[in-house]
Amino acid sequence: MTTTTDTPRNAPLPLLVLGQGRDLASERGVECPGDLPAPSDAGLVERARAAKAALGERVFVLGHHYQRDEVIEFADVTGDSFKLAKEAAARPDAEFVVFCGVHFMAESADILTADTQTVVLPDLAAGCSMADMAAIDQVEECWDELVEAGVAGSTVPVTYMNSSAAIKAFTGRHGGTICTSSNARTALTWALEQAGEGGKVLFLPDQHLGRNTWARDLGGSLDACVVWDPHRPMGGLTPEQLRDATMILWRGHCSVHGRFSVEAVEAARREIPDVKVIVHPECRNEVVELADEVGSTEKIIKTIAAAPAGTAWAVGTELNLVRRLAAQFPEQRIVFLEKNVCYCSTMNRIDLPHLVWALESLAQGRVVNAIRVDPEVAHHARVALDQMLALPGETSKD
Repeated sequence: MTTTTDTPRNAPLPLLVLGQGRDLASERGVECPGDLPAPSDAGLVERARAAKAALGERVFVLGHHYQRDEVIEFADVTGDSFKLAKEAAARPDAEFVVFCGVHFMAESADILTADTQTVVLPDLAAGCSMADMAAIDQVEECWDELVEAGVAGSTVPVTYMNSSAAIKAFTGRHGGTICTSSNARTALTWALEQAGEGGKVLFLPDQHLGRNTWARDLGGSLDACVVWDPHRPMGGLTPEQLRDATMILWRGHCSVHGRFSVEAVEAARREIPDVKVIVHPECRNEVVELADEVGSTEKIIKTIAAAPAGTAWAVGTELNLVRRLAAQFPEQRIVFLEKNVCYCSTMNRIDLPHLVWALESLAQGRVVNAIRVDPEVAHHARVALDQMLALPGETSKD
């Protein structure tokens, strides 16, 4: 379908499902033809309602923004990962916290909640590809090599919220802090102050957020960034490169946000009159530089919610959220930035059947898929999280 100026503003617009063809002339939208997950049947909806009602205030259900609508319907609170973990900690009377998100989020909730509470992840296979790109043994080896290169003493780790509890604990042990995408600038500024003149930051595990924060928010030079590849000796770097660098960026990325391209931004501007492009800072630097607005999941939602009727937006973040925004604000034209579908495949593992199974099991007295972080790991991870909470400014967005 070619783009025309008389296309109805809210008409369904197709996207291409990955692996199912290519059409450069196809217009963007938020509807997807092809083999997508089927909607849950009414029987499952009623079972979810009944199980949740039976548990009453004993259960508190959290739903991340990237979850399917069928799951969000049963969430007591929706939000980004850190907001949800804080919400869980603020509900000490809830015996069970059912976290509809991914594994690292449930771990953070377990760290921040009381020992009397149990965090449940409906599907243990709901992981995060970015978090999995930094294994604790790799990070420990990296630090040992930084010591060998003579730079560890002037390096402060800053770890993105999208990381395992073990990586957060590593950060706490080495005097660093956790950050979210909304307070990364504050966290990075603090870390560089701690490192002192000539100091460095080891930024884990998303290279793009680290690079964008350094270059876009702090005005730093891209030449001061190096990328540590955990699969190569000494990260693929020389001692001289490490000494000259300010930002040592872990070679990790978000599998969804990493797909957005310069070509997609340029195409959106050609095809959609007066479009504004808004993207998440996990996108590549060249994409971020071309966008009109850059911000966390919460900022994207608030920016679009505050925009006047008739505004056109091409949104570079997870597709479930973009579709939800398009439905919530029909007076605007809200489309997905890429033509290829970008669901978060691991986040989508939390579907209604898994949620029903978790809730019904709890209602019947069986605790399933409990997430419990080792106490020592939790202690050091909590040190890093508390350091983030002590930073000035907003810390509740990812």
